[in-house]
Amino acid sequence: MSQERSPRHEAFADEREAARWWLANVYAGDDAVQLTPRAVVSGMLIGGLMSVSNLYVGLKTGWGLGVTITSCIIAYAVFKFLEQVVPAYRNRPFSTLENYTMSSAASAAGYMSSAGLVSAIPALYLTTGRLLTWWEIGLWLFALSILGVFMAIPLKRQLINIDQLPFPSGIATAETLTSMHSEGGEAVVKARSLFGAAILGAVVAAWRDLVGGIKPLAAWAMPTEIPFGPGGFARDLLTKYTIGIEGSLIMVAAGAIMGLRVAASMLVGSVIFYGVIGPMLVERGIAQPGYRGIVSWVLWPSTAMMVASGLLSFALKWKTVLRAFGGLGRLVGGAADPHDDPLARVEVPSSWFVAGTLAAGTACVILGHWLFEITWWMGILAVLVTFFLSIVAARATGETDITPIGAMGKITQLMYGVVAPANITTNLMTASITSGAASHAADLLTDLKSGYLLGGNPRKQTISQLFGVIAGTIVSVPAYLFVVQRDPARLGTEALPAPSAKVWAGVAELLAKGIDALPAGAVMAIAVGAAIGIVLTLLEELGPKAWRPWLPSTTGLGIAGVIPAFNSIAMFAGALIAWLVARARPKVAETYTVPVSSGLIAGESLMGVAIILVLEVMKVFGAG
Repeated sequence: MSQERSPRHEAFADEREAARWWLANVYAGDDAVQLTPRAVVSGMLIGGLMSVSNLYVGLKTGWGLGVTITSCIIAYAVFKFLEQVVPAYRNRPFSTLENYTMSSAASAAGYMSSAGLVSAIPALYLTTGRLLTWWEIGLWLFALSILGVFMAIPLKRQLINIDQLPFPSGIATAETLTSMHSEGGEAVVKARSLFGAAILGAVVAAWRDLVGGIKPLAAWAMPTEIPFGPGGFARDLLTKYTIGIEGSLIMVAAGAIMGLRVAASMLVGSVIFYGVIGPMLVERGIAQPGYRGIVSWVLWPSTAMMVASGLLSFALKWKTVLRAFGGLGRLVGGAADPHDDPLARVEVPSSWFVAGTLAAGTACVILGHWLFEITWWMGILAVLVTFFLSIVAARATGETDITPIGAMGKITQLMYGVVAPANITTNLMTASITSGAASHAADLLTDLKSGYLLGGNPRKQTISQLFGVIAGTIVSVPAYLFVVQRDPARLGTEALPAPSAKVWAGVAELLAKGIDALPAGAVMAIAVGAAIGIVLTLLEELGPKAWRPWLPSTTGLGIAGVIPAFNSIAMFAGALIAWLVARARPKVAETYTVPVSSGLIAGESLMGVAIILVLEVMKVFGAG
């Protein structure tokens, strides 16, 4: 699908010609059924439920379950059932564009935990003992999430229309929707392969999580991580340096979609960070063994690498930036000339970005001052920094399918460790603006990638995203109060480890003592990481084109420093398998790679949600 529906693979004179090709060959039309009440309401309901699951999983593991593809499958199944029993639905089936619009609302709601419910807000309690009321949490999350949605608007054209970044989850969602809603021919083959892979992914999740959650059967469960061999050395590599095999197919599938260059860069980065630097840090007593200990040091150079590369790459494409913001200078003069901009009537207008960012940014500044005593100028600075770091987060998501939310927050924490030393509350809550807004910006761009491939209207999808933020706020805030604040002493214990919150709290407490309290060598590592990011970006942007396929991806290298090594290894394995298949059987790869990968992601994610609910019910009744 990505090749058939992307103008990147056509020969065009300029951006406008590519836009006209998309309008003529992909766009479904202004009158296409897309933003319907049932699409928005179902997205809000499904996303609201999934926000509870992601909150619980995030507090347990620091990770979140996939939302977009899972919600598409749930909605498809629900409406297929309704079409069998309700004549009105039978006469007007749930369309592909309605489903993808639904998924935008669902993902915005489902990822609400990333806006601070598993990081900054529980970290505030761990460091200061402060518990926020429901209305304080709700207003704060809503403001910074809306800020992220509007900040994504000017990035869409550059990252999706021009750069054609893959956004693997966006491609997987579009492929899933097309397979489910199509009939006959190759679509049936893709649909069958997708659902077959989904069953396999579900079996893996059940074997690992469901069997492992039942005490009499736990010994027979698939491990969550597996060492490379039976010996003590292999076990040490896994437990001390996260070098091993992940008991999951999600990252393997994401790697297959991602491509070999970025995945290979992640493998190289994981070897450097966890195979070379990690042991040196442990041997010298600078870091404790294990993921949390090592990542507390290596996140600094890896994050600096991504930030320097992302901002420089954005600056080098200043012409594209000017085009993306082309409407800002003409707000009083009305809409852009459609002859000059073929997508003027379709793309989200710049006026939405200006009005939405000003309103949401002002709300963040006012609420920050009112609720957390953040000084006015620091609040304004946090909003400005958030925009630039959202660029980095969006580009990382587009290339690797991983949004470095924590890393972006750490940059803000580092900055406020300098400008507001010893103020832990300011440190945490300004960083929550950055991470929360970056999360929602990257989420919307991933959804817009799906819409770009399916021929949807980005304006309507953005509206759906806003409804999703409302649903996520309404559902996730009471869930947080019930799970956490009814017994806050559980935070940080075995019952509710809250690993992300611990990292945030540790960084805040560390920086409260000043930048000199950073781990030994971290300042130099930041400088080295930034320099590597700059050099690689310059080589990629200005060097001979023949070099580019052989240059490591700066984003891939950087991402490898903020995730466990077994994640990077799994992604490389998936990318290598897909590459080998493509070399040996190109037609097979074109037909099966994306559907099978999408099915694995969907099946394991969907089963993961179901297992959480089953295990919780079993606990209530004393089983397991």
